Amino acid sequence: MTIMKEKFAKFMAGRYGTDRLNQFMLIVLLVCAVINMFIRNGYVSILLTSWEILLIVFIYIRMFSRNITKRYAENQKYLTVENKVRHFFGQKKYIQQQRKDYHIYSCPNCKQKIRIPKGKGKVSVRCPKCGTEFVKNS
Repeated sequence: MTIMKEKFAKFMAGRYGTDRLNQFMLIVLLVCAVINMFIRNGYVSILLTSWEILLIVFIYIRMFSRNITKRYAENQKYLTVENKVRHFFGQKKYIQQQRKDYHIYSCPNCKQKIRIPKGKGKVSVRCPKCGTEFVKNS
């Protein structure tokens, strides 16, 4: 058993291995495979099967590649996109959590979002960004 581990470790020396982009492609591959199990349409099934094969090839090419700098750059590009998406949805989640205790208004001038506590009646709101004042119900 240890001989196989040593041989595999020797084979993988100098190769890129796996990263977040490969993990994401593997998840997409599994989703395509599950969807393909339930699809009865021939054209859609062929399309999904071709996507699965293509993803498997890309995953193995990236995993066994010796061009580590290029694979690292690809992963960094993926991580920047992933972080933008996570930030977008995290911001939406945060706003939804704040709606329990606050009204969230947009400034009519600069569109800056402003939080006002609920239950204070009519309130004069001053935008911290542009200084515009407007009246809103809280």
